[in-house]
Amino acid sequence: MTLSSSPSFAVVGATGAVGREMLDVLRAQGVAAETIRAFASPRSAGQRLPYGDDELPVEAFGADSLEGIDIALFSAGSSLSKQYAHAAAARGTIIIDNSSAFRMDADVPLIVPEINGDELAGGAPSRIIAVPNCSTIITLMAVTPIHRLLGVTRLVVSTYQAVSGAGAAAMEELRRQAREVLDGNEPTCRVFDQPCAFNVFSHNTAIIEDGSNVEETKMVRESHKIWRDPSVRISATCIRVPVFRAHCASINLTLREPVDDLDAVRRAIEAFPGVVLVDDRSANRFPTPLEASGRDEVLVGRLRLDPSQTDDQGRCRGLSLFAAGDQLRKGAALNAVQIANVLMSHAAV
Repeated sequence: MTLSSSPSFAVVGATGAVGREMLDVLRAQGVAAETIRAFASPRSAGQRLPYGDDELPVEAFGADSLEGIDIALFSAGSSLSKQYAHAAAARGTIIIDNSSAFRMDADVPLIVPEINGDELAGGAPSRIIAVPNCSTIITLMAVTPIHRLLGVTRLVVSTYQAVSGAGAAAMEELRRQAREVLDGNEPTCRVFDQPCAFNVFSHNTAIIEDGSNVEETKMVRESHKIWRDPSVRISATCIRVPVFRAHCASINLTLREPVDDLDAVRRAIEAFPGVVLVDDRSANRFPTPLEASGRDEVLVGRLRLDPSQTDDQGRCRGLSLFAAGDQLRKGAALNAVQIANVLMSHAAV
C-alpha cells in the first residue's frame, strides 16, 4: 500500500450524525489531506457543511464517486457499504467502514488503534478496515488496561446507550418527545417503536433466538476478535436511555490474577492512551455522559473490588467499574480517523 503525505479523503454519509463528526475530527486533528469531499444521498446533494472557516459541498454518492480517492470513511449504513466498498477497494481506495457490514469478516481487520493497532503496523492487510461497534470500543478501552495487567477471564457489561447512537433523527425524537410529555401530550414515536423520553428500554435491535438483542451479540463477538482471545466469557445487556450523547457501561470483571493493589489498577488505567480516570470517591465524582460528551477520551471510574469474588484465602479476583464515552467521537468518527492516521504513518511516501 502506498499513500502520499497528503492523501485525498472522502466522507460517505457526511450529513449524518457520525459523518458530520468525521468532518469535525478531520478538521480538529489537522489531518493532512490533499482534498476532502463530502458525499450523501441525492436528496442531500447541494447542502453545504461547515469545515473550519470554510464549507464543503455535499455531493450525491454513486458507483464512481470514489475514483481518485485514497481514503474513504464510510458512515452510511451496512447496505451501502456492502454495495460499494469492495468495488471501490478493488480500484485502490482504502475503505474505513463504520457499519457492521465487514466486522466479522476474517479478512477484514477490526481495529481500535490503542488496543490492536499493531495489526496495521505493516500497512493495511486489507483495503477494507472495520470500525467496531461503539459500545464495544468504549467498553474495551476501559477494560483493556486491566486485561493486560491482571487478565480478564469473564466480563459482564450493562450499557446505557444514548439515542444519538441511532442517528440525528433519534436525537430530534428525544427533544420532541420531551416537549410533548412536559406539555401533557402523548409522545410521538417515529424512530423508536416506544418512547425514548423519560423511558429506558432494550436496545432497538432485533431479538434473536437465545433472547439477546443484536447489539449484545456484536459486543461479544467483536470483543473476542479485537482481543484475539475467544476464551474470555462475555455477557452483555444493552439498553437505550434518554440521553442525547455518550454511552455508559457498568462493568464487572473476573480476573485471572488477584487484585493485590487497587492503586496499580488505577495507574494502569491512567497510563492507557485515550482513557481518563475519573474516580473521586470523596466528592462522589465519577464518569457521566455529560462530561464525556464532545471528548475524545473514554472516562473510567467507580473502581472497586467485588467481594463476591473473594476466595477462602481472602484474595479477590473480581473488579467493578463504570465507563462513559462519546460514541460519536471515540465510538465512531474519531476511531475511524485514528485508523487513517495509523495507515498514513506507516505508508510509504
